[in-house]
Amino acid sequence: MAERIFIKGNEAIAHGALAAGCVCYFGYPITPQNDIPEFMSTAICEAGGQFVQAESEIGAVNMLLGAAAAGKRAMTSSSSPGMSLKQEAISYMAGSELPGVIVNMNRGGPGLGDIGPSQGDYFQAVKGGGHGDYRTLVLAPATCQEAYDLTIAAFDLAFAYKNPVLILGDAILGQMKEPVTAWKPEARSADEAASWRLSGAKGRPKRLIKSLFLEDGALAGQNLRLKEKYERMKAEIRFESFQCEDAELVVVAFGSIGRIAKSAVRTLRAAGFKVGLFRPITLFPFPSEALAELARQGKRFLTIEHNLGQMVEDVRLSVLPHADSAFFGVMPGNLPMPDDFEQPIRDCLGG
Repeated sequence: MAERIFIKGNEAIAHGALAAGCVCYFGYPITPQNDIPEFMSTAICEAGGQFVQAESEIGAVNMLLGAAAAGKRAMTSSSSPGMSLKQEAISYMAGSELPGVIVNMNRGGPGLGDIGPSQGDYFQAVKGGGHGDYRTLVLAPATCQEAYDLTIAAFDLAFAYKNPVLILGDAILGQMKEPVTAWKPEARSADEAASWRLSGAKGRPKRLIKSLFLEDGALAGQNLRLKEKYERMKAEIRFESFQCEDAELVVVAFGSIGRIAKSAVRTLRAAGFKVGLFRPITLFPFPSEALAELARQGKRFLTIEHNLGQMVEDVRLSVLPHADSAFFGVMPGNLPMPDDFEQPIRDCLGG
């Protein structure tokens, strides 16, 4: 029988990483993700892995790059300002085609902001964040169980595509507690056999991992290969569609806000309003075609986010030319409740 544990979202991510076979964790303290390095500081060592509290966020993510080059399942985590410091190394990892899992438990900004929840890092997560034409596959859990499950998936996806995978949460998800059913995937043997990992060249040809391409046409060829890989990632698109079949209005929201919006949708459904919820789980690749299909059916849209309006741009691009999307934003620093979303939804239904 699967083990049932009562844990925080941050702890669910750490448990999921260990279940996925993570053997190296590199971190640096910042609220609201501190439960992850605190848990890992003992748990990963007890599991036979390595924990390092780096001298900075920059040091932690470059350690992740090194472990990835050696073919190890490794992870780092941080919160918004710390993620900004990691962007250069994430670009290097994407350019070098190295797997790694990076967790961002989003906090309020810009600047130091506060330690409360926000979704202000959507642009940074899905548009690259650092320099150059690269993408990270982005997963956005809404529950502690999803945080556990998607962390396991993140490691498999990182190695399948030789690319960094980002888990985007927030202070709500990180600090709430829920029951989680712990499970372990089948053992992965392909990691150690990876033809690219640096493990010493004795008895085999040398291997080279790099992101520098100076020969004529070499960088163009590399970017085209990466573009083809990002297209292949569309096979991993995940989303939740809740009561959208007969909905006149579809609320689009992700992560914790998606979960809160779902409660508002349930209440309004019980009152007779034809409203549904569409929750993207992969933020990149974005589930554009699924939204486009809803738009072709004549539905209207309201995007709700914990920011000034970021994902709404991708929603509008998805549903045009058949529809547009209204927007309702919760300001960082405020903690929304389902009641806060009911009136904006009613207004859109009446408009």
